[in-house]
Amino acid sequence: MATRGSAKETNISAEQQETPGASSAGFPPVAREDARILILGSLPGQRSLQAGQYYAHPQNAFWRIMQDLTGASGTYEQRCAALCEHRIALWDVLASSVRPGSMDADIAMHTAEANDFNRFFSIHRRIERICFNGRKAGDMFQRLVVLDETAGTRQFEILPSTSPAYASMTYADKLAKWRRAIA
Repeated sequence: MATRGSAKETNISAEQQETPGASSAGFPPVAREDARILILGSLPGQRSLQAGQYYAHPQNAFWRIMQDLTGASGTYEQRCAALCEHRIALWDVLASSVRPGSMDADIAMHTAEANDFNRFFSIHRRIERICFNGRKAGDMFQRLVVLDETAGTRQFEILPSTSPAYASMTYADKLAKWRRAIA
């Protein structure tokens, strides 16, 4: 099924169509037109959905990393504004999907609807690099998103997930990899 003019076609069996769980919808992008870096997660987790904020889980290292790299601190609105000042945009690959809980592994891919990246890039023409917050976000983008010729050429980089579920890498190592990509 084509999704929002940007996803590849997939065949869905009758069995796959009956997935238990409520559909989760993502948030609009945090971005200014002059953004040069786009950070993409997969889909907001339960804590983020409840708070109406990207990366709201207290153990998620995203905002701590952004504070170390850009000085983003204070309220959620102030942190988002700091990202925009540093020409960093924030969004998710998915506009919606069924996902019981918050684990990316639980996303029901046959229900996944990608965001409209062609429209996004038509507005945010200065994006040079797309950084994926974890391998799953990168894999979903590759699987679901079809960019047209007007989207331009960009660098893609998969970064270590900031999720508390990804504990095999130290904070210092995550920070170093994020610093190389964002700086």
